[in-house]
Amino acid sequence: MADETTRDGVKQRGKIVMSQEEIDEFLLGRHSMTMSTINADGSIHSIAMWYGFLEGCVAIESKAKAQKVMNLRRNPNLTMLVEDGETYETLRGVTLIGKAEIVEDPDRVFELGVSVFSRYFAPYTEEMKPAVDMMLNKRVVVKLDVDRVISWDHRKLGGGY
Repeated sequence: MADETTRDGVKQRGKIVMSQEEIDEFLLGRHSMTMSTINADGSIHSIAMWYGFLEGCVAIESKAKAQKVMNLRRNPNLTMLVEDGETYETLRGVTLIGKAEIVEDPDRVFELGVSVFSRYFAPYTEEMKPAVDMMLNKRVVVKLDVDRVISWDHRKLGGGY
């Protein structure tokens, strides 16, 4: 959101920023997110992903040889966008900007796998372990170490524009 956003000549950016508590609550919701990496030719590679949490950080699981993972091995700059809303006055979202850590340790990969499984499929039980193991076959985790957060919640404008 640009700082120039105005309503009746008044800047609105400060009104729509989420607090840290609002950001945390929003990210805990069951959303898809857009993950953007940089291709070898400098173009942007964006993909929709489900996400979970590893060690308090947003993270995803991916095939080890996926384009996004190859991009991050070359250049760890990563942006993740989680958004919600159907109309302008209901738009809200969080952009997380930082560096990716590629995680290959099986215990940490499994921890993230359980997080994703629980968020999008069903609460995890030990009976689900074979399904999670299968989901994680030939997978790595991409964990985002956040440098900067941008947030917005147009619902705070009380009816929008």
